[in-house]
Amino acid sequence: MSFAVFGGIFTALLHLYVAGSLLAPLEISRRTRVLVWIGVALLWLAQLLGMALQRAIGTTSLYLFDWGRYLVLGMFGLVTPLLLLRDILRVSSLGVRRLVRFVRRRAAPVVDHDRRRFLAKSTNAGIVGVSAVLGGVGVAEARGRPRVVEVSVPIRGLPPELEGYRIAQVSDLHIGLTIRRGFLQTVVDAVGELAPDLIAITGDMVDGHVPELSPELEPLRELHAPDGVLFVTGNHEYYWDVEAWVRALPDFGLRVLMNEHVVIERGAARLVVAGTTDEHGRRFAAEHACDPVRALAGAPPCDARILLAHQPKTCYAAARAGYDLQLSGHTHGGQFFPFTLVAGLVHPFVAGLGRLGDLWVYVNRGTGYWGPPLRLGSPPEVTLVRLTAA
Repeated sequence: MSFAVFGGIFTALLHLYVAGSLLAPLEISRRTRVLVWIGVALLWLAQLLGMALQRAIGTTSLYLFDWGRYLVLGMFGLVTPLLLLRDILRVSSLGVRRLVRFVRRRAAPVVDHDRRRFLAKSTNAGIVGVSAVLGGVGVAEARGRPRVVEVSVPIRGLPPELEGYRIAQVSDLHIGLTIRRGFLQTVVDAVGELAPDLIAITGDMVDGHVPELSPELEPLRELHAPDGVLFVTGNHEYYWDVEAWVRALPDFGLRVLMNEHVVIERGAARLVVAGTTDEHGRRFAAEHACDPVRALAGAPPCDARILLAHQPKTCYAAARAGYDLQLSGHTHGGQFFPFTLVAGLVHPFVAGLGRLGDLWVYVNRGTGYWGPPLRLGSPPEVTLVRLTAA
């Protein structure tokens, strides 16, 4: 099933459940109810239309439209789990009461429909109110200056020349939908203040084609580090003509690693930093298949190996290939509740520093966001990784 079809079905069910739950207890005329359902259908169609128009006329032309539809989608995403929790508790309570009556052989009480309707309206109002407050907080957090997360990674046998080596990691900017040049400038300024030895951008930087987004990426030219600015593809680059982006990004000062590596020397010490294509790459072209082993082809003997890979699940191949550290993104740390609770079901590592055998894996929570401009429980970040001797 294609992503578009799945997205259409999912958002349809989301709209039906939320609208049905909120409308059910309201005492409104049939005409008003029909009009409300027409409005709900139009909101759903706006989601489908947005996905179609992105391909037809580009993402930059839909800025206000995308803001509107993604805010609606975000509100639905906040309201839905609270409604589900309310309904689960209500059905569970009803089941327990019926079981007790059955065991004790008691007759069912007379249902007070007015009281039930009042409770439903009250809880609905509370859920919408709480969701609105959380939505405001989430937008402010998502659009604010990303926090700098500093992490030290102990590498066995790291020589003194590489002690304290600093890598600034940026991931999942998603420039093109509701994120534009101004936000990128804030990120570039934050990275510049860190004065790292190396800058790594671990994929999903764009949502759009090269001609329309090139002006939005101008701040990238201000990124500088002694050992360069490295980039690896994420899955979203493959949705927007990855070959064009691979050709264009060097003009902005980025070196794109396509299953390749660079060698960094500090005196007699050597650090190999490799980069792989995204796990989705093989679906688009055989030469884009993610291959951490090929990324090391021809690498000299070194004191540490670092892999830049968009998705955390590349860690299994990276561990077998003998890397010491993998830097990834992709998960957004779940981005906002309740997805922050379930992201671990589909990713081996969700956020922060973890370990697989001798391999350290750091997952950036995402510097930008995708879809709804919300972040709750997973703030945007720029990571400063320091290498230390184990």
